[in-house]
Amino acid sequence: MRRPRPGAFPRGTGSRALTSVGAGADFVDAPADRTTEQEPVVTDGGRNVSRLWHITLSVSGRETPLSEVRRGLEQLAHDHPFLLTSRYANDHAEVRYWEEARDLHDAAAVALRLWGEHRSSAGLPPWEIVGLEVIDRQTYHLRVAEGYGPPPAAPVGVHPY
Repeated sequence: MRRPRPGAFPRGTGSRALTSVGAGADFVDAPADRTTEQEPVVTDGGRNVSRLWHITLSVSGRETPLSEVRRGLEQLAHDHPFLLTSRYANDHAEVRYWEEARDLHDAAAVALRLWGEHRSSAGLPPWEIVGLEVIDRQTYHLRVAEGYGPPPAAPVGVHPY
């Protein structure tokens, strides 16, 4: 039986976060083995070293057949195990996932490299990044609790808009 994670919403409350895509993991919200800002990883005399950040990466470009976009996003989900959900059309896509980083600057830097670094290996379209949102876990949960969070994700997989 799975134990609830600290800070996670109870199951069945309707306030569920995004669900996993692709690689078969069925976690909700942040990975259970990761540390939250309420429980920071601490080293070097009590200094916080890393936190979880919720990333929303938006990309767009020339039209690409939907089957190719989907196949690329599914491979990205397999290559990047903490990918939560992806939505796509033939000329744009949105990818959401959790990133562990020391601060917002580090999380944003990693997020900005994600698409380019996986373009060849995942067969992603040669689109450019047109949007990036990086928020901490607490802000993410506040938005979801207030009804302003991201729209609910489909249970599993990469989904069209």
